[in-house]
Amino acid sequence: MAYVDTGLGQIHCAEAGTGRPVMLLHQTPQSWDEFREVLPLLAARGHRAIAVDMPGFGNSPRLPAPQTIEQYAQGVGEFLDALALGPVALVGHHTGAAVALELAAVRRDVRALVLSSCPWTDAEFRAARAGVRGVDDVDRTPDGGHLTALWEGRRPYYPAGDVALLDRFLADALRPGLDPAEGHRACAHYRMEDRAGEVRAPVLLMAGGADPFALPALAPLEAALTATTVRGPIVVEGGTVALPQQKPATVGGMIADFLDDLPD
Repeated sequence: MAYVDTGLGQIHCAEAGTGRPVMLLHQTPQSWDEFREVLPLLAARGHRAIAVDMPGFGNSPRLPAPQTIEQYAQGVGEFLDALALGPVALVGHHTGAAVALELAAVRRDVRALVLSSCPWTDAEFRAARAGVRGVDDVDRTPDGGHLTALWEGRRPYYPAGDVALLDRFLADALRPGLDPAEGHRACAHYRMEDRAGEVRAPVLLMAGGADPFALPALAPLEAALTATTVRGPIVVEGGTVALPQQKPATVGGMIADFLDDLPD
């Protein structure tokens, strides 16, 4: 565990292993904990695996609303610069995938990009979410009803009966000063169609087969990544919104296999 100074404040991270660096970026409103089980798997395959709490999440500094994907990417980019990692592979899940794509579009030190359950945030996506209260957007109430509302809002998209995974989600969603829906709003304003064609790093594209948010995005994402090579899309059977926590061995293995196949 460590904290790294950036212009947005001290960004928190966890890391394991040595070797070529791999940075992992979580979904909204979670933290590095989303990759807790993936970190040692990548370390065992010869990678320095670093999972960060993106700005606004986990133990990293809170950000004022409205937040943006570009702002999250700025903080992660300053984290990369502070550590002077050199060429780095980026792995992002859901919101973290949008941030990873933004970074890969604007930086040339990204050697590989893994997009796990990445949204496709084009004009249609933005229009569909304008003014709509989505998942994790609940009002805090004195009687604690928001706890049940957060739980029930997520439960249909998690493995049936897996209370432990929902506990981990709730622990991150209830961190002081965090609005668990703000990262979704950031995605709902991001113009991914302006960035995808700028990605030059090779891409691994994957999603959970039981993730209704991610599956429709696979085809337009693949079509939009015009300046690079794409492996996949790979659909992980039974994978849900909680894919890295639900199936860490599968996710970690696919990431490591993809990175091992890249030229030095």
